[in-house]
Amino acid sequence: MDYITISGLKIFAHHGVLEEETMSGQDFFVNAKLYYDMGKAAKSDEVTDAVHYGEVCQLITDFLQQNTYKLLERAVAETMRAVLFSFPMLDGMEMELCKPQAPIPLPFENVSVTGSLHWNRVYLAVGSNVGDKEAYLNQAVEQLKADRDMKEVRASQWIVTKPYGGVEQDDFLNGAVELKTLLTPMQLLDRLHEIEAKAGRERLIHWGPRTLDLDILFYEDEVVSEPDLCIPHIDMQNRKFVLGPLCELAPYYRHPVSGKTVQLMLAELKGVEKQ
Repeated sequence: MDYITISGLKIFAHHGVLEEETMSGQDFFVNAKLYYDMGKAAKSDEVTDAVHYGEVCQLITDFLQQNTYKLLERAVAETMRAVLFSFPMLDGMEMELCKPQAPIPLPFENVSVTGSLHWNRVYLAVGSNVGDKEAYLNQAVEQLKADRDMKEVRASQWIVTKPYGGVEQDDFLNGAVELKTLLTPMQLLDRLHEIEAKAGRERLIHWGPRTLDLDILFYEDEVVSEPDLCIPHIDMQNRKFVLGPLCELAPYYRHPVSGKTVQLMLAELKGVEKQ
């Protein structure tokens, strides 16, 4: 991926655990990489099609001078968020915050913390079969759009489907959502659970009725296997109500394990159903 490099940006700021550091301040140095697709700027030669690195440097300087953090880790994380929120053309950022005057009673040249933050493309399955199903799904989409850690949220059409899993219950209204997020997979899962809880979701019966169900299908090309989270979704290839709406949004998106496109998985599932 294309990127801009910033090296040795000197900033006098007040970060540190000790009172003397936050009162007196000291010099910090920032090194950063700004990731974005520079193809349009390279072709047009127009400033408006590029990321203004001078403005980025000014924002980093202002942010680190206007805020005080005990830990470099927090300073790096919050600065990167501020930059990515302010420059939507950026896909991600790496940042090193150097503290050469850190209070270490030993000879040393530098102490630094490096972090990275990127917008990650995610696909979700959404469903409801209790109460005003359409309202629950629409409200979930609106909450995702209102979340600062999400952007470019778009939803498929909602479709009516039969229950899956053998539990007798009302028909579902299902769909899929595409978005970009700054959250990690586990952070995203927690945020989705918060949205479900606001909709009154109760986890009483496995595959049972629910006001709102939000499942992570894909998170970029990552493969996650945790007790509470499996990505890609472990059973998506067997669920027409998942693949149908997902195919509307991303027919050629490839499963990172099987290598099959969403379109192919849906075609194969329809073929099995006809047998």
